[in-house]
Amino acid sequence: MTSYYDEIEIEDMDFDEDEQVYTYPCPCGDKFQIFLEELQDGEDIARCPSCSLIIRVIYDPDEFAGDDDETFQVEAPAVAVA
Repeated sequence: MTSYYDEIEIEDMDFDEDEQVYTYPCPCGDKFQIFLEELQDGEDIARCPSCSLIIRVIYDPDEFAGDDDETFQVEAPAVAVA
């Protein structure tokens, strides 16, 4: 069984659109990170690149399934053409 430093809601993490990565402050001074592609693949572990700590990211995988560019896509309302 894996031991997590903490479990963090995805809403509490920062998202960098340019890098497509979610981050969260680590006690060592660096940041835990998990890439959007990893979330789309069902991963839920964010790692700190500077130390051995890991966190579990709490999120709804269905909200990330099939998203290519944006985290949460909102469908445009249908427009009737006369």
